Amino acid sequence: MTTAEDRLIADRADTLKLMASLSGDWDGVVEASAHANADDEHDPEGATIAFERARVEASLSRARERLADIEDALRRIRGGTYGTCERCGGPIAPGRLEARPTARTCITCAAT
Repeated sequence: MTTAEDRLIADRADTLKLMASLSGDWDGVVEASAHANADDEHDPEGATIAFERARVEASLSRARERLADIEDALRRIRGGTYGTCERCGGPIAPGRLEARPTARTCITCAAT
């Protein structure tokens, strides 16, 4: 049986792999922009490079947030507060934790 900690550790490893891949994508976009025309407004490739840069940056930002949520959940497991709602102090339903292992609040508090 896989524990929440096991799932979070696996998710952390997957997130770190994703971040490494996105960092490689970022390096590629930066290299491409170094060789592109500096006039993005009139360069048909400029808009593509700017879009790719924004896409990779947004994806990296989401991955960093995900990693922070995972690390926080692992700290709560180690501290004995995992599964306890941070707002009301009540339990977080096992089904919610199964679906969202990084959940900090019960479903009632999450809805408000």
